[in-house]
Amino acid sequence: MDNFQNFQHTYGVQLEPILGAIALLLVGWVVALLAGAGVRKLLSKLNVNRHVNSSTGHHTDIEHIAGRVVFWFILIIAVIASFNLLNLHAVSAPFSNMVNEVLLFIPRVLSALVLAVLGWILATLARAGITRLLARTTLDERLSADVGVQPLSNNIGQIVYWLILLLFVPMVLSALGLNGLLLPVQNMVNDLLLFLPNLFAALVIGFVGYFVAKIVRNIVVGLVSSLNLQSAAAHVGVKNTTSIPNIAGSIVFILILIPTLIAALDALHIEAVSQPAIRMLDQIMYAIPNIIAAALILIITYVVAKFVAGILVNLMAGTELDRLPAKLDMQRFLGSTNLSTIIGKLLVFFAMLFAVAEAANRLGFVQVSDLITIFIAFGANILLGVAIFIIGFWLANLIGDIVQRGRYNYSLWLANVVRMLIIGLVLAMGLRAMGIADSIVNLAFGLTLGAVAVAFALAFGLGGREPAQRLLDDMLTKAKREANKPTPPTASGMSNADMDAPLSTSFGSPVGSPAVSPIVSPSETTPPTGTDNELILPDNPDDPINPLR
Repeated sequence: MDNFQNFQHTYGVQLEPILGAIALLLVGWVVALLAGAGVRKLLSKLNVNRHVNSSTGHHTDIEHIAGRVVFWFILIIAVIASFNLLNLHAVSAPFSNMVNEVLLFIPRVLSALVLAVLGWILATLARAGITRLLARTTLDERLSADVGVQPLSNNIGQIVYWLILLLFVPMVLSALGLNGLLLPVQNMVNDLLLFLPNLFAALVIGFVGYFVAKIVRNIVVGLVSSLNLQSAAAHVGVKNTTSIPNIAGSIVFILILIPTLIAALDALHIEAVSQPAIRMLDQIMYAIPNIIAAALILIITYVVAKFVAGILVNLMAGTELDRLPAKLDMQRFLGSTNLSTIIGKLLVFFAMLFAVAEAANRLGFVQVSDLITIFIAFGANILLGVAIFIIGFWLANLIGDIVQRGRYNYSLWLANVVRMLIIGLVLAMGLRAMGIADSIVNLAFGLTLGAVAVAFALAFGLGGREPAQRLLDDMLTKAKREANKPTPPTASGMSNADMDAPLSTSFGSPVGSPAVSPIVSPSETTPPTGTDNELILPDNPDDPINPLR
């Protein structure tokens, strides 16, 4: 008994605070568990997790986090009370200061939480109301069908939702006393509030302009369809797959929409964005008249060219011009295509070239216009060269046929040679008229003629040596004979009797007897004897070796 009293007297003073601290800590732990569970149950009944996750799009367990925060906060308070009961103020002081700061901050947190919940409720109600209001209209269906966008009611509802939450952010930060974050957020919200009227005006201008452009487009499509321009376009060669009413409606739609976009961008008052876009749209607007003029030039030229080409083809078909290639033996080059059809297509082609050049000038494409002009000049040269080819080939066939009709064994060979020579000359003339490498054509033609001349010279020089030698020998023999002839008597050496002699000595001989010439000796009037220097005529004039045949 004495020992117990001594133990109680010695340690009783210290044991009571320890037991009290332990009991207080246990009670605080139990209270913390109950409070954390209660907060978690309360938030679970309010479906806080579902609402927050549906709003933010992220899965966060807010209920569990809030319960754990309450649990640790109460437990820390119990620990501080236990340390104070044990008189461990040096240990409990930091925790006490922290709890005091938290307790002082709790009213701000509660006020910020109330503001956040209020903003969330307002944002949710506004989103639901706007979504339901727009869902009752047919705006979503029209925009989805015409523009291909998502339902507009959901987008506008989300925009309003986040806008309201953004407006509550500065109030929440102000309630928390976070001035370092409050200033930039407040400036951003102020700028946004100043920009909202401009944005709203731009959206209104854009939507109104879009719907007006759409209405006018439908009117133009109906008007053009009633004019039956599609069938008229089909007569001039426009395919039915090209819808003339839709093209006209789209042009009018663009003409209305571009000024609308310019006005909408101007209403934003964002110089860095609106000015470049406005300048670009202004340039497009200035170019639209030239574009329309260029399109009209092309369309009118095509229609007129097709019409004139059709008339010309019919006229040429009536004049039997299509039979001309057959008469010139050139139908094989055209195949089954008629000459009048080719001429009509060439007319349309060159007319469209001129139209494209003029349209390029209207659009300011000078390089394209110059290129087409050069191509037109080259096309004219091509046509001139083709005409030279046609006439030359016709002449080659004509002259070749004339030569081939001759009664010679080598008529066919000579006709082919004549044709080749004429065709070669015509090719050179045609290529030169086309302007295709004049120097190359001249060089090739000169080299060809030079080669023919050299070949002829070599053939005559090498193959005709013996005939040339015989010809020279004959010439020398005749020259020697002439040199050895006796000199005839002159008039001064003749007697008077000779002068007075009757002419009967030369002309009075009877028929059948040869007359004796007073100048040529009888030996020189003998018929040919067949020597090498005299021509021997064959007995048969139809002999194949007869050179006169």
